[in-house]
Amino acid sequence: MTHPRTDWTRAEIADLFNLPLTELLYRAATVHRENHPPAEVQLCTLLSIKTGGCPEDCGYCSQSVKADSGVEATKLMDVQAVLQRAAQAKDAGSQRFCMGAAWRNPKDRDMPAIVEIVKGVSAMGLETCMTLGMLTPQQAEMLAEAGLDYYNHNIDSSPEYYERVISTRTMADRLDTLSHVRAAGINVCSGGIVGMGETREDRVGFIHTLATLPQHPESVPVNALVPIKGTVLGDMLADTPLAKIDDIEFVRTVAVARITMPLSMVRLSAGRESMSEATQALCFMAGANSIFTGDKLLTAVNAGDDKDAALFAKLGLTALKGEEPMRACKALEAVG
Repeated sequence: MTHPRTDWTRAEIADLFNLPLTELLYRAATVHRENHPPAEVQLCTLLSIKTGGCPEDCGYCSQSVKADSGVEATKLMDVQAVLQRAAQAKDAGSQRFCMGAAWRNPKDRDMPAIVEIVKGVSAMGLETCMTLGMLTPQQAEMLAEAGLDYYNHNIDSSPEYYERVISTRTMADRLDTLSHVRAAGINVCSGGIVGMGETREDRVGFIHTLATLPQHPESVPVNALVPIKGTVLGDMLADTPLAKIDDIEFVRTVAVARITMPLSMVRLSAGRESMSEATQALCFMAGANSIFTGDKLLTAVNAGDDKDAALFAKLGLTALKGEEPMRACKALEAVG
């Protein structure tokens, strides 16, 4: 098993990006096989438990109050309604149930319902993950006591490009929340979005920020921007070549994430619905071993269970076995 490094330099990561694609894929696949079942992919389901009305100005997000995307604000879903959706996800084969609320940060009055949701989903035998915005140390402790397995808080891009996408919170704010989550004993899920008009250098900086954290995130979602009309980036990029990142460059990003964070689950996330089967196959070869299932993410469309089943059959992939999803986490703890 690979001993993870946290001292990667930007130059080293840039050198990985610059490798011939076949060599990069070979190295990534080798690292993947050393640390994960090579033909198994974790199935996750994502549910928006509170949609729209977010005061943040993230340029990619249709749920921001700054966006003219047509997404209407809703209240937090009823606990039982969330648990029903979780049961449906488990029946469909998901191993992790991820829940997102469009908040800058949860209010204390929201926490009792959130705690009940975590306890209920966990009792079904599903891994639990939540993304609720920024957390205080006390809120992180409450989630840990409820049994939350993972907390998602993406860094989005490189430190240098971040301020061109979001102005209402800083990269330091995001890293502080990750520290609170880690200190509470919750596994970290953190990745970002590529195809927002950033450069290769920014993608290097994005990977470098995650790969040099004191402990790597146990899950690293890699998203390709889905340009949504009415959002800043959607309107800016929809009619330009930058609206969709080059497929090979996306594969390179996945491969470099796998090499630099060998024990993490690397999730092929948003944007997959527009990728060809060949591109997705290359991502799996590059070390992606987690996907979102279903036909919808938070507000964006997704590939759908039937398409995923057909693709898995064509590629000879299977769902990650029930006892496996926490393997990388336990390995990280053992070497940490």
